[in-house]
Amino acid sequence: MEGFDNLKISDEKKKYIVELLNPVLEEMVAECIHRMPEDPVPFMLQWLEQKKVAEDDKQLSAEEKEKMQADNKSLQEQVDKVKSQMQEAAKLAADGGAVEEEEEEDDEDDEPPEGWAREQPIKARQSVSAEAYGEWNAKKAFVAPMIAKTEEQKDRLKNCLVKSFLFSSLDANDLTIIIGAMKEVVVEGGKRVIKQGDDGDFLFVIESGKLDCIIGEKVVKTCDAGDVFGELALLYNCPRAANVDAKEKSVLWQLDRDTFNHIVKEAAQKKRNRYDAFLSKVPLLASMDSYERSQLADALKSETFNDGMRIVMQGEVGHKFYIIEEGSAVATKGGVEVMSYGVGDYFGELALIRNQPRAATVMAKGCTKLLSLDSSSFKRLLNVSVLLERSTKYT
Repeated sequence: MEGFDNLKISDEKKKYIVELLNPVLEEMVAECIHRMPEDPVPFMLQWLEQKKVAEDDKQLSAEEKEKMQADNKSLQEQVDKVKSQMQEAAKLAADGGAVEEEEEEDDEDDEPPEGWAREQPIKARQSVSAEAYGEWNAKKAFVAPMIAKTEEQKDRLKNCLVKSFLFSSLDANDLTIIIGAMKEVVVEGGKRVIKQGDDGDFLFVIESGKLDCIIGEKVVKTCDAGDVFGELALLYNCPRAANVDAKEKSVLWQLDRDTFNHIVKEAAQKKRNRYDAFLSKVPLLASMDSYERSQLADALKSETFNDGMRIVMQGEVGHKFYIIEEGSAVATKGGVEVMSYGVGDYFGELALIRNQPRAATVMAKGCTKLLSLDSSSFKRLLNVSVLLERSTKYT
């Protein structure tokens, strides 16, 4: 304690360290050494939380504990009831044709800042809804417009769409329909493409050029190749919340409201339903409720690898987490197989959790279909501590 006594701090602070900090730290460090977790930080945070709960519990009388347990049970029942009502409402909306789509908070390519976004906070993910159908607004058979294009135009447009989160739910057939329905629009620099306050009947995908999103006199964002703008008016049935002006000559692809609602949004709902059914059977996700699974389903992207194709490579930086939907894969280290994966198995989590290079190479065994989750969505939507406990320690 000689070094401690020489510290240039007040006696009051020394007393605080000795009487309050040291007992907690010594107990926590002892438990950490005993358990030896690979990542001590989450372990210590969990230990401190459990200790606080235990200390609070000691201060309660038996009568107070009983009352608190009863209150907690009542609150949980109310929460479950509200969740059930929300899920039922969502199901009814889906059955009636009201399709929901969710946007990534950090996907700037897909969601330029329209005016309404400045007046209400953006949450991690927002559920949105456009047209609702019922007796008063019957849903009719829909045939998308078909606008003639050269093969070169189709290829250019496809290259734009596959990079956009907004169109990530489309299968090959739906993508073909959307490409056929889109109209090429060439605008010169200085031309106003969208006027603030107008009704919105189209969204635009930028193939080339730059456009400014302007609210009042302020440029709030500049969009360029690959960006989508104008979609919020279609998603929310709200007026245009910003002016959009071309900074230079730009090539745009325009998609009408009806095709967007019937193809893009319905594809998103079908994807959600299909993935939700699959995810409910994955042991790792057993503790998730249907709402949490639907959030995860919206963030997943499908990737297909043929036999022998490399999915991840040992030593590379990891950006994705994978779940096997169909087929199988094997992990190797130094050419030696160390792990095999089947339907419902997952890999790639450690590189994301610990920000370390991939610990093994994983290759497809036969034609393999994977569901991938990017790093930011992975950390936001999945329980990292559970993944650490169940980690295979290979990838």
